[in-house]
Amino acid sequence: MAIDFATFNSVVSHVIDAGFPVLIRGRHGIGKSEVVYQFAKDRGLPVVERRASQMTEGDLMGLPSITGESTRWNAPDWLKEACDNGVVLFLDEVDRATMEVRQGIFELTDSRKLNGWHLHPQTRIFAAVNGGEHSGASSYQVGEMDPAELDRWTVFDVDPTVGDWLTWAKDKVDGMVWDFVNQNHAHLEHVPDAGGYEPNKVYPSRRSWKRLNDTVDAACLLAEPKDNLGAIYNLTAAFVGFEAAVAFRDFCEKYERLVTIEDILDRGQIEKTAEFGINDHLALVEKLEASELLNSPLSTTQIQNLANWFVTLPSEVAMKLFSAIGQSTDNSNVIALHAATTSSGKAVLDFIVEIVG
Repeated sequence: MAIDFATFNSVVSHVIDAGFPVLIRGRHGIGKSEVVYQFAKDRGLPVVERRASQMTEGDLMGLPSITGESTRWNAPDWLKEACDNGVVLFLDEVDRATMEVRQGIFELTDSRKLNGWHLHPQTRIFAAVNGGEHSGASSYQVGEMDPAELDRWTVFDVDPTVGDWLTWAKDKVDGMVWDFVNQNHAHLEHVPDAGGYEPNKVYPSRRSWKRLNDTVDAACLLAEPKDNLGAIYNLTAAFVGFEAAVAFRDFCEKYERLVTIEDILDRGQIEKTAEFGINDHLALVEKLEASELLNSPLSTTQIQNLANWFVTLPSEVAMKLFSAIGQSTDNSNVIALHAATTSSGKAVLDFIVEIVG
């Protein structure tokens, strides 16, 4: 069964703290490497990364030297570092490695040693591969891992949600890119069906959206998007494919940075949402969730403005917003909203009763 990254992050520490190696399986471009580097950063450990697919036996085992009548293997630099110091040892693309390299990794994961070199007690092992039953594994040119090999790993099949990416990306991509994905979930990535991937076709992925963002951001194309629609379209098509490029170009052409969370909570400009459809309201609710403003007590004015907006929402959006406020780390906001009355005199509680009824 596949899990999202939020669930993975909540349980992986138990495995790592017990000293066992972790194997992450999933589609390309979903952030497997990113989550390993974030784990290492949180633990204050450096990452020693090697692409197993590019390693030879010599890269894995090192070179021998003769001392007297004995031969000793000199560890390669990456192994020596993992033995001398506590690090996160990250072996990527293990299932693309040669069988000889995989046999050596076998010993690392099974016994935490290789050719007499023992890993540092604080060194932790992660690996990543493309695969898993949910990920269109038949589309990847990788070697299968047999039961004995998999048994040396703690295997997590990861299938992240759109929310995983939105949470990660909120301070890493331009607001326009974030808003587009937030309102167009289907364009974030291609989730293969039984047919897998068409040959030579460019598909969107979480990684490719970040690379597109960094490219257009460096070129300042989104500062005045309507003046750069041609460049935006061509770059988007190159990074994430034709279908997403058409949709993103149209989004940029129509995009107005008018309705923000601050417009609603701080300035009470509810009238700006008068022509919103359900998807527009949902996008604004998700933006509020991602902002983490709900994790701190809102001011009296902000609660009042929130109540004024709340009673204008379609019922399903209102309940999503109420649920989001209730699940935040600060309970005072849901209590305050529950007791609030709008500027026009309508009690929020009465509105909730109407919705439920």
